[in-house]
Amino acid sequence: MTTAPLRPVPEHQRHVAALLAAGHGPDRPWPTETVPLEQARGRVLGEAVAAPEPLPAFDNSGMDGYAVRAADVAGATPDSPVRLSVGEDIPAGAPVGELAPGTARRIMTGAAVPAGADAVVEVEVTDGGTDTVEIREARAVGSFVRTAGSDVAQGQEVLAAGCTLGPAQVGVLAAFGVREVVVRRRPRVLVVSTGSELAEDPAPGSGQIRDANGALLAAAVEEAGGVAVRKLWVEDDVATFLALLDGELAAGDVDLVITSGGVSAGAYEVVKDGLGPRGVEFVKVAMQPGMPQGSGLLHRTTPVVCLPGNPVSALTSWEVFVRPALRLAFGHPRPQRTVVRATLTEPLEPLRGKRQLRRARLDRATGTVAPWGPPGSGFLGWFAGADALIDLPADGAPLAAGDPVDVWDLATP
Repeated sequence: MTTAPLRPVPEHQRHVAALLAAGHGPDRPWPTETVPLEQARGRVLGEAVAAPEPLPAFDNSGMDGYAVRAADVAGATPDSPVRLSVGEDIPAGAPVGELAPGTARRIMTGAAVPAGADAVVEVEVTDGGTDTVEIREARAVGSFVRTAGSDVAQGQEVLAAGCTLGPAQVGVLAAFGVREVVVRRRPRVLVVSTGSELAEDPAPGSGQIRDANGALLAAAVEEAGGVAVRKLWVEDDVATFLALLDGELAAGDVDLVITSGGVSAGAYEVVKDGLGPRGVEFVKVAMQPGMPQGSGLLHRTTPVVCLPGNPVSALTSWEVFVRPALRLAFGHPRPQRTVVRATLTEPLEPLRGKRQLRRARLDRATGTVAPWGPPGSGFLGWFAGADALIDLPADGAPLAAGDPVDVWDLATP
């Protein structure tokens, strides 16, 4: 019996990305929804936003000081100051009226500049007078005046479709009075853990373990910008597993199914045994951890990605294959983790025939990276203390302390 060659990691990445992108493209973009602005942070903008008005909407002061006509203070110097009578104060938010020639008005930062004024003299170069003011420096036309539209012109595209809405983007929308925003709908993901060894009861029985994968993958979905619509567990029974999937997909509210466990070569591989006959492909990928992988379509329309059962393998597989493909599918502008070059703090030896993702801690201040814990797939506790993955190509030369390596920064969005 001939053993099939291991699939290279980049090939499987492309395969999963194409699977999740199926049915979406320029002619059929990811669905959108409208949400209140206060719920929009972190979402992907669904359509471009043009400025409905100029920003700022009116000429306003960039300093606390005095609104003046530049011509009235043209000759002011410390040795020969100009004295002007002071009119009514202009606090921010107040009606402004006009500035009479040969006068000044105290004005606060952000307050509207009155008609007739064309400059603001900052209070630091005056005597701060309230009835009359002594101005000790000349100011040119436009000094410390933020003109209407100087930030954003009316009609200008201020946010492009596909951008991520962070604090600044939410803030500019609020400045324009936007209360609702069109965003790309978050991908809806069904998370299914498999294995008769998993305990539903908080106190596992003999030979049982708690389901870490369900919580782990649901959290990963949310972190990536999706929503885990349901988190389920099924025992190692093919009929029960298939009935559960068929029932869940009948609801029509799932964009992607993620399973964990049951994909290897054991006697009770419920996912492989159940979905293989339905056309889902199961392969071995040249990667450690996370060699066994599965992917395909359920009911001809819903993608399913089948991950290994070991939590470390499941999470590493998510990072390498599913997270970037999912974010790419719904149009996130940064589908990939940031990859940086860092210096090893200790020797490492790459594997023969397999690309390895080693858990690590990255020191961003010094640009160094330290392997964190053993390399096996059963060390979830060590993974919880890591914030990076060292990417070791297959069949590479032994690495010494001080050698540069590629590192996936898991602390980046």
